[in-house]
Amino acid sequence: MFKKVLQSISKSLQRQTAPAKPVAPEVKPAPAAEVKPAAKAEKAPAESTLKKIAAPPAPAPEPEKTPEQLCGIEPKMNKDQIRDRLKLLYRRYNRAASSLDGKTRAEADKMLTAIVKVREKTFGEI
Repeated sequence: MFKKVLQSISKSLQRQTAPAKPVAPEVKPAPAAEVKPAAKAEKAPAESTLKKIAAPPAPAPEPEKTPEQLCGIEPKMNKDQIRDRLKLLYRRYNRAASSLDGKTRAEADKMLTAIVKVREKTFGEI
């Protein structure tokens, strides 16, 4: 988390010292249509209809949550309640960030990033 706070501070200092640069919009190349050769398609083994029907449906991907949703911040909360909630979450996930378990560390890093974003949005730049 200290790293995230330090990055946030350095970003705000860079904005103050550097002149504003015009930002050019990103241009993404058009995706190329995928064409399968007819000979390859014919050689592929055909699956039975029963296997297709019996296969479980693919799970729907979860929609991305906003940082506010991740932190449990509701619109009706005042700034003191938000500050207390962020303080509690920071203590919890800052400890988890040094865990030996990779999954726990990844979740903690994601939450610490969300905490920084909510804090900057609610209370301004650090």
